[in-house]
Amino acid sequence: MKTLKILFGFALSATLLTSCYTEELHINDNGPAISLDQLLHSYDLWYVDINATQGYGETPFLQIAFTLTFDNGRLFANNNLVGIGSQGNGFGVQIGNYDAYNMILDVNHVIDGFDSFDVYQIDHNTIELYNPFNDTSYFLDGYQRSTFDYDFVFYDNIHYFLQEYEAWEKVYTSNFGAINEFDNESYLQFLSGGNDSTFRSSQDVNINNPDNIYWDYTGVYGVGNVTGNMYLKTLTLDYDFFNNEFFELSVINDGTIELFHPNSGTVYEFEGRGYIAYYRSSDAQGNITKKEEMPKKRKQKTPKVDNLRENTRS
Repeated sequence: MKTLKILFGFALSATLLTSCYTEELHINDNGPAISLDQLLHSYDLWYVDINATQGYGETPFLQIAFTLTFDNGRLFANNNLVGIGSQGNGFGVQIGNYDAYNMILDVNHVIDGFDSFDVYQIDHNTIELYNPFNDTSYFLDGYQRSTFDYDFVFYDNIHYFLQEYEAWEKVYTSNFGAINEFDNESYLQFLSGGNDSTFRSSQDVNINNPDNIYWDYTGVYGVGNVTGNMYLKTLTLDYDFFNNEFFELSVINDGTIELFHPNSGTVYEFEGRGYIAYYRSSDAQGNITKKEEMPKKRKQKTPKVDNLRENTRS
């Protein structure tokens, strides 16, 4: 993530928050006046508006990516929020190759293999990628890197940021605030996949390898917004054996978060341990060198709807 700066980027924020295509979508099937390859190159970054998705299928690499970049046959993606804006000069990591012709986009993903899409230009900066193999459409909004609000994307998806480390270790407890039960917690973990809202906690201390942490408790967590402050969130940990723990969540940097516990007045800091890169790479021979066992995927917050797009492939 870029250096956290107090820059709201109102225009982009409004666009990302309102770009939801449902029954009001007006599709231009005539295609653009330029070639598909020129269209894909007309913007540095294509933001995957996951909540605009139509259809009931899933295309794995699109379900993970926050942005895509098409660069002369090479396909890049920002799959992680850690480092977004700086990794790969803001484009992320290469996830495969592509070929664009006759409004068809063929993608060879480094792990997931071949996929093909029919491409439709919706408006001046929005395209639809229709996957005829699962009858699902993804909608991408184009932006130039110089004006793209990486901070907004980070904070709007902070739920996934918490999942990008194997564990969060408590490294600081303020010397003010009332003694409370959470003082005993040393590690937190936010799990990807599954119900996408599972956390674990541990009272272990000084564990070098996150794999060796004994998790004392498993529960459900939720991240909420604070009206009027994009940079402040709420975090609720649902402990069954006593009241829920409620915090104000702030991000200090890509690897450190601050939790303020209003009930006790205590401030905690946690540092991420075991960064999880949500992309999988291969060596020169094509052998898989990294594969994440708990694949993260972005969940569509809007109700799924039928895709009215017709499959024209034979």
